[in-house]
Amino acid sequence: MTPSDADHGPDADVDAVADSGPDADVDAVADSGPDADADRRPSEPAFPDSRHVLEADCDRCPALEDARECISWGTGSLEADVVVVGEAPGYGNPEADRWQGGNWTGKAYTSRHSGRRIRRMLERVGYDDAYYTNAVKCYPADSDDASNNREPTPEEGDNCRTHLLAELDLVDPEVVLATGKHATATVLAAEGRELEGFLETVLEPIRCETLGVHLVPVVHPSYQDVWIGRLGYEPEEYLAAIGETLDRLCTTPPDG
Repeated sequence: MTPSDADHGPDADVDAVADSGPDADVDAVADSGPDADADRRPSEPAFPDSRHVLEADCDRCPALEDARECISWGTGSLEADVVVVGEAPGYGNPEADRWQGGNWTGKAYTSRHSGRRIRRMLERVGYDDAYYTNAVKCYPADSDDASNNREPTPEEGDNCRTHLLAELDLVDPEVVLATGKHATATVLAAEGRELEGFLETVLEPIRCETLGVHLVPVVHPSYQDVWIGRLGYEPEEYLAAIGETLDRLCTTPPDG
């Protein structure tokens, strides 16, 4: 599996198709050769300089406590209109210069691939002040290979749900952007609802009355290169559709 900042292996039936390369990006302009102009490459998104710790040294889940390096707490503006929710941090890359992943930085969505990608995407559509978090804050290691992640157990999801609910209460967003099937299912579980299918929900807002938000599922950023085409989008069309959906649901869109 490719290390990332959210749900990889668990989405095997929908998301787990390898992307077109470690540096593929929905907003990247393909290099035309070894001498391609560096200005044509994707810009580096802003790296978070702080995190919002809710329970230092949380020990609710012994297996996660044993596997994690850091608790991956949420990052971003507490006045954000949009909260991005993933399932759980991936293993990450401790050798990376900066984008090591939340398991090493302690900051959600700071992996080289999916972290940079989703942050860059939201910056491009004007939501650079989004708040980023995961439904489960600690890296869930596979018992056979600690560098591979597994799906968090229902008990782990339940244990960590109060953290997510506290974040949503603190930020009070208008939209929750859920990255992938399992992140979407986790948010719906907080409403006492189940996810019956995923692909048909992508970019289709779901009103969550208990949480007081619109839930907008999107394809997990690590696997969107394959799936957005199957959904009928070109990369720029998909990005524009995300922006249009957020603008429609947010009371005050970025340029409004």
